[in-house]
Amino acid sequence: MLTHTHLRQIEWGDCDPAGIVFHPRYLTYFDHCTNLLFAKAGFDLASLQARFAVIGYPVVDLRSRFIAPCRYGDEVRLETRVAELRNSSFDVLHRLFRDNSLAVEATVTRVWAAQDPADPQRMRGQPMPEIIRRALSAS
Repeated sequence: MLTHTHLRQIEWGDCDPAGIVFHPRYLTYFDHCTNLLFAKAGFDLASLQARFAVIGYPVVDLRSRFIAPCRYGDEVRLETRVAELRNSSFDVLHRLFRDNSLAVEATVTRVWAAQDPADPQRMRGQPMPEIIRRALSAS
């Protein structure tokens, strides 16, 4: 599967009063890295919306493990790839390393979502286009 690697330095605003990354900030990192992965595959979110008439790929499930804390000033490496593709949903695996040691790991389930034609206030899952599946599956 296609993998995107992103380097990031932990900023002061990412940290809680104990000086470690406040756990919801990791979700922001992972969301950003998912967008970067799609862009690396040639499909940034704006072009996906225009070309395929989708809203995006909202999160429907999240599983995470916090193994070691990260602190202000740490440089971390995030590796992001699609772990499993299904019809309209897919799992994105995020692994965050500090000093080459795994610090956080998360699997985020997302759905390829479009506006529901019966109710424009709602979204509904739809099959991911084959061209995108192939791009995300590339090595």
